[in-house]
Amino acid sequence: MHKSSGGTVEVFILSPADATPPPVALTATSPVQWKCLLRGKNLREGTILTAEHDNVQLTATIIVRSEHTTIVEFTWFDGSEFAQILDHFGHIPLPPYIKRDDTPADAVRYQTVYAESSGSVAAPTAGLHFTPEVFTALSAKDIRRISVNLTVGLGTFKPIDTDSIDNFRMHGEQIAVQRFEIQAVISWLEQEARRRFICVGTTSIRTMESLYWFGVRLICNDHSAKELPHFALGQWDAYRLSETASTISAVESLRAILEWMDIHTITELVGTTEIIIVPGYQFRICTALITNFHQPHSTLILLVAAFVGTAFQRAIYDSALANDYRFLSYGDSSLLLGAH
Repeated sequence: MHKSSGGTVEVFILSPADATPPPVALTATSPVQWKCLLRGKNLREGTILTAEHDNVQLTATIIVRSEHTTIVEFTWFDGSEFAQILDHFGHIPLPPYIKRDDTPADAVRYQTVYAESSGSVAAPTAGLHFTPEVFTALSAKDIRRISVNLTVGLGTFKPIDTDSIDNFRMHGEQIAVQRFEIQAVISWLEQEARRRFICVGTTSIRTMESLYWFGVRLICNDHSAKELPHFALGQWDAYRLSETASTISAVESLRAILEWMDIHTITELVGTTEIIIVPGYQFRICTALITNFHQPHSTLILLVAAFVGTAFQRAIYDSALANDYRFLSYGDSSLLLGAH
């Protein structure tokens, strides 16, 4: 977009300014407010940006300017939904370490074959390795699938920029899980001879582990969690509640969530998790992880170290480097078995 002076401004659209789920917010018509990242000079509250393409005009007004994100109000005049406006003006936001402009092929390649709704700032890239043919082969081996709706946040790219992890602020991500999917997990947990529970991607494993800890919050009625009609898990809640949780099984935790959903007449659990998983964390549900190879100084590589153990994580990455594995979003994949 451009300022009145002609200066160019890059607008990276992140999430709705309010608590509206992104897929719903994307169906709204003008005006809309979203949290954004802006790249440009002399941007202040009240600054107006414009863009025009194929006789469609888009205006963006900076409402609140802060160090980390900015709330921007977008207006247009043809009655289109915001998703259509983004398709008209926008580009696929490839990760910053991909040093090229996006191409039409990225609209297909940088997306999972099972994606259903829009709203993520990045693709859950562990899922890029799965094709319809792979799913057919898995089904033939009686490997069952459970789906969750992930809204990957900007923090997936955020490096650890503090000397101590205690001072690092973890990003929140919205998750959505249907009631019948939670019941399916319980059914798996109750099998005496159950096989591995494999999460595809770090966002998925954060989601499943967050479910366990939210159930613990409900059982303990932590900060009146039972009375609140929404899901929320703070960055350090798992560690704060770990002593209490030592006697709470995953089945008990997930059943507490189902009871809470019944009380509040909820069929889909929607909320935000800020859980950070670092070495020392005890995994409660997931026993295997499919994930790409991550960059240093990231929360994702800490999660991998927590899952397989720090020494083994270093051995895995040493081997990957020695054998020229491809790292990051369009890179190679790995199947990791938990150390627990």
